[in-house]
Amino acid sequence: MAADYTPVLVALLFGVGFASLFLLAAATLGPRRDTAEKLAPFECGSEPVGSPNVRFSVKFYQVAILFLVFDIEAAFLYPWAVLFRKLSCTGELVGAVCASGVSFFGFAEMLVFLAVLIVALAYAWRKKAIGWG
Repeated sequence: MAADYTPVLVALLFGVGFASLFLLAAATLGPRRDTAEKLAPFECGSEPVGSPNVRFSVKFYQVAILFLVFDIEAAFLYPWAVLFRKLSCTGELVGAVCASGVSFFGFAEMLVFLAVLIVALAYAWRKKAIGWG
């Protein structure tokens, strides 16, 4: 079993090794001519405005966390869709067709998952964590 992962481990080691080698070579062999213009902060071609140490609003973090939650929800829909036939078949799958009856399990499983997320969305909306106004 562990032998199956040996090529992946070797590829990762080579990747990390080459990246480390080239970073070290660039840091030690590369020319360093720091000027005031090179050391100045650069922001998309315009002069930076304000201090870089500005505190973000709590609303920003709420929206970011909610985005992650609902984005991960979308990521969980794909494996379910791939396994939907296997989850909904009571017997053996013959090719892509269920040889015996079809159960409600695969669909009900996703309905429960989406119901929990809809309740979470309704709660966040009611608490005014998200909204357009």
